[in-house]
Amino acid sequence: NAVPGSLTFWYTDFWTYVTLIWETILMAITATLIGTFVAFILSFPASSNLAPNSTIYWVSRRFLEVCRGIPEILLALVFVFMIGIGPLAGVIAIAIHSAGALGKLFAEVNENASDRPIEGITAVGGNWPEKMLYGVVPQVTPNFFSYAMLRFEINVRASSIIGFVGAGGIGQELNRVISFYSDDRVLAVQILVVLMVTVID
Repeated sequence: NAVPGSLTFWYTDFWTYVTLIWETILMAITATLIGTFVAFILSFPASSNLAPNSTIYWVSRRFLEVCRGIPEILLALVFVFMIGIGPLAGVIAIAIHSAGALGKLFAEVNENASDRPIEGITAVGGNWPEKMLYGVVPQVTPNFFSYAMLRFEINVRASSIIGFVGAGGIGQELNRVISFYSDDRVLAVQILVVLMVTVID
């Protein structure tokens, strides 16, 4: 039997922790992909120089503000209540917040894009989606990718935290061991969380 206080005792449930850490990473990947897709679509109408009209620009901007204005943990609480305990609630909460945050960053990148390719496509009769796809996207893709990867790192940490409200991942296990006043297990899980975030960074 493992001696209380030893590393073997701390990590009696090591493979359970590893499984939950993998679940946390998958939550972050899924939420980042969904959030990036939504942000990509909305970033064009949310750009002052690209929006088809002022109404669409205003609505897109306000929607992104609402998405990023509500903290992930509050969104997770709402979705845990609506959907139930588990990673799905966490993924939706993080995806919504990611869409709002990335949408603003993507829109700012779009606003700094050169107008010359757009003017060229306009001159040959291109419509608005064609201008975005062929005139703007090739310019902004590297920055979009860079911001999406940064957001993934943030979402890994967020996935660890929102588990406290029952939204899945290693945070849910951390909440459980804290509630049992199991100090050694709490430290064991915290060490794994720190290692996970460090490796991903």
